[in-house]
Amino acid sequence: MDDTKERVILVDLNDNPLGTMGKMEAHIKAVLHRAFSVFVFNDQGELMLQRRAMHKYHSPGLWANTCCSHPRPDEEVMQAAHRRMVEEMGFDCELTKLFDFVYKAALEHGLSEHEFDHVLVGTHNGEPIINTEEVMEWRWRSMDDIAADLKLRPEEYTIWFRIAFDRVYEYIQS
Repeated sequence: MDDTKERVILVDLNDNPLGTMGKMEAHIKAVLHRAFSVFVFNDQGELMLQRRAMHKYHSPGLWANTCCSHPRPDEEVMQAAHRRMVEEMGFDCELTKLFDFVYKAALEHGLSEHEFDHVLVGTHNGEPIINTEEVMEWRWRSMDDIAADLKLRPEEYTIWFRIAFDRVYEYIQS
């Protein structure tokens, strides 16, 4: 991974920008940086999940929300989310910010996540055209099925998805 091209925005606990750092360096040093997680639902209330490609530098082969990434230094969160939706899933849709949260978690290979994560939701009823460099498979699943599976097999899901899921589930039920 070329850190000169992929930089993340370092932030404080209030999401105020503090500078930038190479993405890999930020994940090695566990420095707090800005991220986003997109949850896209269809009209039946099912969530579009993606399974991360096996060659991803962390969390390969794990199930996650529809799209997740980091804004570039010159991008707003919403702008970056729309860009990555197209790059990863091959479609775009209207998005609304739901909430944000900060988390820190150790990953494999000496990497860590320490993110100020903006959670966004949208609606789409078509099939994605996945970028196989990013995503190995996808599926629609009901929130109840996901909740049950998370209790049985949490290790099959990314850490950020496991953290955000309950709050997204509450939102969908309200």
